[in-house]
Amino acid sequence: MVFVAPRWLVCFALGVSSASCHTAAQDSSLTFDGDRAHEHVRQLVAIGPRVAGTAGAEKARAYITAQISALGLTVEPQPFEARTPLGPVKMVNLRATLPGGAANHGRLIIAGHYDTKLFRDFTFVGANDGGSSAAFLIELPRALKARRNAQPIELLFLDGEEAVVEWTGEDRTYGSRHYVEDAVKRGTLKEIRALILVDMIGDRDLRILRDTNSTGWLTDIVWSAAKDLNITAFVNDQTTIEDDHLPFVNAGVPAVDVIDLEYPAWHTSDDTLDQVAPSSLQAVGDTLLAALPRLEKNAGHRR
Repeated sequence: MVFVAPRWLVCFALGVSSASCHTAAQDSSLTFDGDRAHEHVRQLVAIGPRVAGTAGAEKARAYITAQISALGLTVEPQPFEARTPLGPVKMVNLRATLPGGAANHGRLIIAGHYDTKLFRDFTFVGANDGGSSAAFLIELPRALKARRNAQPIELLFLDGEEAVVEWTGEDRTYGSRHYVEDAVKRGTLKEIRALILVDMIGDRDLRILRDTNSTGWLTDIVWSAAKDLNITAFVNDQTTIEDDHLPFVNAGVPAVDVIDLEYPAWHTSDDTLDQVAPSSLQAVGDTLLAALPRLEKNAGHRR
């Protein structure tokens, strides 16, 4: 029997986007590849649970750092110690910046978390919840690295989004809260023009609702881009989400949360690789790439 590798796997091995394999004339530098992103989900899931402060999280950081560094970007760790109901936990945010525009124009942040929820009664690999957002951010700079960005774009991999015990009080969003607190302390918060947060974006039956905690004009830009592309996963029904965007919103930074919280396997042992679809990752990637020009234009003038 002869094994014929699928096109996406050949592209991945060669370091070429699947879109480029279909046509050499297409500019792959502005093409998000959902298949590549899905492969990154697979690699992260293979690590197993990636709970903040554990060896699994450290392995995830090593994988993220290796992939981003291979694109010629510098990965900067932001270590901190979080006070949790189970005691102090060492956590690490990771960030890498794509150059663009003048420094005084500020920067955009595209963020997501890479940690997984702690469960003691079953193995939780978080393919969608933690895996999809990290994989998306790993693939995104490949699509953006040759783009002329109006402002620098920071890719922010957040640690400690998940509650250590239960999502109440301050037992949540450790990485984003530390990031904002540090920016306030350094006086650099004003440099952040807008934040796009992605979370749980790989669901095979992707359905992303408008979050009422997100900034209205920023949400409108993203949803308009999806409508222009006829991407039906972005729907106009509303919901209210608490996530890593809230510390930014509360500090006055425009932010939008792109999340499907209707995911049936959320926080269950069924959140496995087979629940994550390349087409869903592709839909979000295409939408955000299409939204970027309008986002850049508006982020410099609106807060």
